[in-house]
Amino acid sequence: MLFTFLRFISIFSILLLLINPKFEKVKYYTEKPNLVVAVDNSSSIVHLNQKEKVLQLIESIKSNPGLSNKFNIDFFTFGKNIQASDSFSFNEKQTNIDKAFNELSQIYKGTNAPLLLISDGNQTYGNDYSFSVDKVNQPIFPVILGDTITYTDLKLQQLNVNRYAFLKNKFPVEVIVTYNGNVPVNSRFVVTSGVSTVFSENVSFSKTDNSKILNFTLPANRVGVQAYKAQILPIDNEKNTINNYKNFAVEVIDQKTNVAIISDFSHPDLGTFKKSIESNEQRSVSILKPSEYLSQMNDFQLVMLYQPNNTFKPVYDFLNQENTNRFMVLGAKTDYNFLNRVNSAFKHDVTNQTEDYQASLNANYSTFIVDNLDFESFPPLKSSFGNATFSIPFEPILNKRLGSIETPEPLLITFETNSRREAVLFGEDLWKWRAQSYLNQKTFNNFDDFIGKLVQYLASNQRKNRLNVEYESFYQGNTNVVIKAQFFNKNYEFDTKESLNISVKENTTQITSTLPFILKGNNYQVDLSHLPAGDYSFTVKATNENITKSGTFQILEYNIEEQFLNANVEKLQQVAINTNGNSYFINNYDRVFTELIEDERFATIQKSSKNVVPLIDWKYLLALIILCLAVEWFLRKYNGLI
Repeated sequence: MLFTFLRFISIFSILLLLINPKFEKVKYYTEKPNLVVAVDNSSSIVHLNQKEKVLQLIESIKSNPGLSNKFNIDFFTFGKNIQASDSFSFNEKQTNIDKAFNELSQIYKGTNAPLLLISDGNQTYGNDYSFSVDKVNQPIFPVILGDTITYTDLKLQQLNVNRYAFLKNKFPVEVIVTYNGNVPVNSRFVVTSGVSTVFSENVSFSKTDNSKILNFTLPANRVGVQAYKAQILPIDNEKNTINNYKNFAVEVIDQKTNVAIISDFSHPDLGTFKKSIESNEQRSVSILKPSEYLSQMNDFQLVMLYQPNNTFKPVYDFLNQENTNRFMVLGAKTDYNFLNRVNSAFKHDVTNQTEDYQASLNANYSTFIVDNLDFESFPPLKSSFGNATFSIPFEPILNKRLGSIETPEPLLITFETNSRREAVLFGEDLWKWRAQSYLNQKTFNNFDDFIGKLVQYLASNQRKNRLNVEYESFYQGNTNVVIKAQFFNKNYEFDTKESLNISVKENTTQITSTLPFILKGNNYQVDLSHLPAGDYSFTVKATNENITKSGTFQILEYNIEEQFLNANVEKLQQVAINTNGNSYFINNYDRVFTELIEDERFATIQKSSKNVVPLIDWKYLLALIILCLAVEWFLRKYNGLI
């Protein structure tokens, strides 16, 4: 009977394991909607005296049992960027509501998540947020910080001036002054440099004539950074005088880089190079045919040769004779037979075929600092098929990439030979890169800076230094103050093991602070954005070697967040209407709690998940089979039955 029982259990378990019966397990659960609370963390909240009210509102949201029962509440703060947080400092220097909308729309895509926007609606950075509410695809409930009272106010709305001027010249300045009020007023606009007044003009305003555009020129008499203060003198009882003035600075230089772009046919790349190079006012570009260049060849510090052919023969003869720096751009119309004859640095295969190559950044490039513009996302350039064989050392900035395959072939290189500097771009259609850079960054500045650094390197004949420091002569008070540096060993290879420190001194108070650089990619960086406005001198020092570099810069006093007197009520109300939400003022925010709780659009949803699971876990069943067979064998063996 015992053996029969054990055998029955074994066979039954094996059959049960083979059949493997299953059943469905249904699990029910509820999912509450999300309530996204986005809080304006900019300094304008403090300027409008709304800080305490905002903190009180946040505490009310956290302690409201009705909201907690109905919603999963997520807190975000935003200024120039947005981050998940429920702590607030109200010290952000910029406000970008558009970016907050875009990122929240990605986070809560496909969910039921109304947005409670706590802000004054005054945006200082980014695209107009009233045009991006469609991306949110959620009802928006703005809580408006500030009042709607209209104050009599004079404001220096905008000041336009070039960053650079040339010695002994006059540079133009354009100023837009606005008036908000009902009665006629008279004032005076003045520009001062130190204690001296360099320009002044009387201005009058009325309710209908409420803006003036002033155009004038100022002399550039001294080399260096010249700081100015433009101010519209306040009228009686004017509440906000912070927006009456702006500080600006102009760097006066005594030279200008002239660049010649030589080509015998038209191409969109020519205009792209011209726009990018001339984005720096220190540089000017002339687009010439080879014959035109020969008549004014001594006027240029750098020559760009765009897809050279036989007509460039006199140009190359002159450049080789004068040992002039040059930048060659090669493409489908380049005559490589001619180029191989006149160029001694490299020879290129002649195939009369083209290939499209994308770019891959060489992170070890060390000649100058190159920021990654997300080159992998750029469209491919058209390049001639074949390899280039070099007879001298070179350093690639970009390498060719075919799809996801990186090749060892260079796309953009620099090298030095016979005491001159050269760069070669093995591809055309660079205009597509500038357009893609704008799509990625919403500005041309990053791409133009990349071309500008390349031109600056090629236009200079200075010997390479082991310590290079990159900084601006002046910074606006609302921008990031970042100084970059590169350090090279004795073989002029980028040294990632060196420790760099910067000593910064405020020239008025003589307060000195020392900060370390942080290695980021192929350069060292230090962030000095915490420094107040003022004149500074600095010294960068390599810890292990006695190598230093000094300089000066100015941080101009300007807080764009303090330029507003009122909340932007109309735009916030329009955002609420366009998204089927509602707007509220901070003084009666209790209404928003009631409406959110009672709004049937934000109901808790019951969901279910169905899982098909086996009746018995196969691991336990297999263990039972092994146990029964083992016991039966042991007993039969013990009793001598086998």
